Amino acid sequence: MKIAIIGTGGVGGYFGGKMAQAGFDVTFVARGKHLNAIKTKGLTVKSILGDFEIKSAKATDNIENIGPVDLIIIAVKAWQVKEVAIELKPIIHEKTMILPLQNGIMAIDELKEQIKGQNIIGGLCRIISKIESPGVINHLGITPTVVFGEISNIKTERLSVLKEIFDKSGIKSSIADDIHAELWKKFIGICVSGLLAVTKTTYGELRALKETRQMMIELLAEIFQLSQKIGIQLEAGFLDKTISFIDSFPPDSTSSLTRDVWEGKPSEIEYQNGTVVRLGEKYGIPTPVNRFVYNCILPMEAKARNPIKN
Repeated sequence: MKIAIIGTGGVGGYFGGKMAQAGFDVTFVARGKHLNAIKTKGLTVKSILGDFEIKSAKATDNIENIGPVDLIIIAVKAWQVKEVAIELKPIIHEKTMILPLQNGIMAIDELKEQIKGQNIIGGLCRIISKIESPGVINHLGITPTVVFGEISNIKTERLSVLKEIFDKSGIKSSIADDIHAELWKKFIGICVSGLLAVTKTTYGELRALKETRQMMIELLAEIFQLSQKIGIQLEAGFLDKTISFIDSFPPDSTSSLTRDVWEGKPSEIEYQNGTVVRLGEKYGIPTPVNRFVYNCILPMEAKARNPIKN
């Protein structure tokens, strides 16, 4: 099984690292100092579940040089998917499985603009992790989990093959009965990231203050109502479960979008609260808290993407 990890950040570095540790033929795509560190020193993963190293990690910044692969895990930022989709074509063969693990609900549609739908498997992951320094990934919280399924929700043999890969790698995973519902479940929860960015709080600080906790609950409720209007099948009590899940996050933790906004980097805001606002307009569902978060971050996003040069 030949595997390509497209994007060796907190997500790709951790899951790809576990696969390489299990003996699979894994090539990591990275850039700059991070790539150089992986090439010279290997990939180091610090984890609350136990640290490990891939001393002879294969890494490149040229996707085409990898050659045909059996599994592609796309772990770049959501806004990078469209560009990456074009670059993937030379390494895809008829049976290549492509598993996007982006935040949001747009990755499948954006991949299908360039790649045959038959190669794509719907997916998502849950993990709190980041690049700590070049060549070093830090898994900070939550049991790392991958959820995946066919776009059609049909159970196929290749899903079992993929499940076996994750099992052998020591990665918790599950085959979804309805991958679209699972994508929305995560989507609803991650949109709190923008609220963290605006209020300059960690998860612990946000949920401890009654005013910001109430904003969090209202933000989640807006997206849940939107999902029901669209026809996404979510179980009763889902909102309460989501709030309880967020309450379980380490108090000092944040999210990748939050950190990107704070650090003046381009973020996934268009794929999180921005998507909520646009779908709310389309389906006639008011989304005032999400719109507030989105509008507040837009000026920072513009600066990050078009920095003023002195």
